[in-house]
Amino acid sequence: MMGSMQHFDVAVIGSGSGNTIIDERFAHLDVALIEQNPTFGGTCLNRGCIPTKMFVAAAEAATFPAQAARLGVALESRGADWPALVDRIFGRIDPISKGGKQWRERGENVTLFEGHASFVDPHTLLIDDFQISADQVVIATGSSPRPLEVDVPDDLKGFIHTSDDIMRLPELPRRLVVIGGGFVACEFAQIFSALGSQVTQINRSKVLLRGHDREVADAFVTEHARRVNLILNQSVSEIAEGPDGAVVVTVDRNGVEYEYLADAILVATGRIRNSDLNLAAAGVEVDESGQIRVDKHQRTSQPHIWALGDVSSSFLLKHVANAEARTVAANLLATGELAETDHRYVPSAVFTDPQVAAVGATEQQLIEWGVPYVAARQKYADVAYGWASEDEGHHFVKLLADPRTWHLLGAHIVGPHAATVIQPLIQAMSFGLSVPEMARGQYWIHPAMMEVVENALLGLLDAYEPKELNS
Repeated sequence: MMGSMQHFDVAVIGSGSGNTIIDERFAHLDVALIEQNPTFGGTCLNRGCIPTKMFVAAAEAATFPAQAARLGVALESRGADWPALVDRIFGRIDPISKGGKQWRERGENVTLFEGHASFVDPHTLLIDDFQISADQVVIATGSSPRPLEVDVPDDLKGFIHTSDDIMRLPELPRRLVVIGGGFVACEFAQIFSALGSQVTQINRSKVLLRGHDREVADAFVTEHARRVNLILNQSVSEIAEGPDGAVVVTVDRNGVEYEYLADAILVATGRIRNSDLNLAAAGVEVDESGQIRVDKHQRTSQPHIWALGDVSSSFLLKHVANAEARTVAANLLATGELAETDHRYVPSAVFTDPQVAAVGATEQQLIEWGVPYVAARQKYADVAYGWASEDEGHHFVKLLADPRTWHLLGAHIVGPHAATVIQPLIQAMSFGLSVPEMARGQYWIHPAMMEVVENALLGLLDAYEPKELNS
């Protein structure tokens, strides 16, 4: 390439959590921000956490009549206006994305490049057909939906969707087939079911929400199967043309074939890391799945190249990406000791009905590791607010503690507002509060929902014998 190459102090690849790094502390530096997606701002804002939760809120409203009936109140649903829902949600989100992009374009010390970045050497990036160099590079390219692993005829590709585009469908599909068993598949299955679609969810194994405590996941499946047509232990073998739509052809473990009619098909079988950056040219190590190897400082195998979020983290979660971005921001400016990301107590939640939330180890992991533990369960139905809401008894808090120190090892919740109810347990683990201190060292408002946590903590202190491996 002829002429002088544009040089930057820092180059950030990805406008999601990577974009949050560039604040007023970087005003004295020349920064390049590179984004290949036409929509600025990353997955969470545009195609992930935020719009999905706005759809979840609408889906929850659609279920109010059924919930109210149990309480003796008659409500009537007249259905959902899908186009109005889409317009409302993206009418709020799209301007945020566009505004963020315009703000970066106006920034005095930030140059926004649009295109796919790849490394030429450890300090040089090729953006489509344009090269820049940088002293330090941040890789924050995120992840993308895993594509369907069967060939789809060209004339049927319009039926195939991922979380990237399913929320922008012009019409609510009458029959939706969801492929997958993780949180994305389960959330979307319930959203579309609540809003009026006939939903069939197909999973190749017998387990949904695989990373969660089995007892909690089983309780979730019991309720989830009431809301969708749940098909387990079947794999998709073909997408074929049907009489009035597409047909998803599956095969079970005995080789028996099944067919499911669909007006739309959502592929939600996991995500792949966006690490197609010619990393070998930069000397950046990745594992066999494409995950970039980083240390506790978020530094890659190249000291001047950092990575964060889905592309390098074992936790594909926005709150983890944000924490890692704070670490990278501090370390880009560091003159002495480097900051570290605390990955000890990473919580997660599934925004379904019922909600599922978790932090720390599952019971299955503790058994596998041979760690002594005490377990306690507290049903929502057995506390006053559970009575008030006529809880059906399937919802509970499950706590796992070390009987030697009475510190929590894990917390798992299936039930209303689980993502909120779990927060004091995350706090207890993060700041080293013991079970007795937490249970009796503070007031718990009566008769609030949080008494379910208080009683679960007290349950741990009852006469449980410590459970050990092979006990």
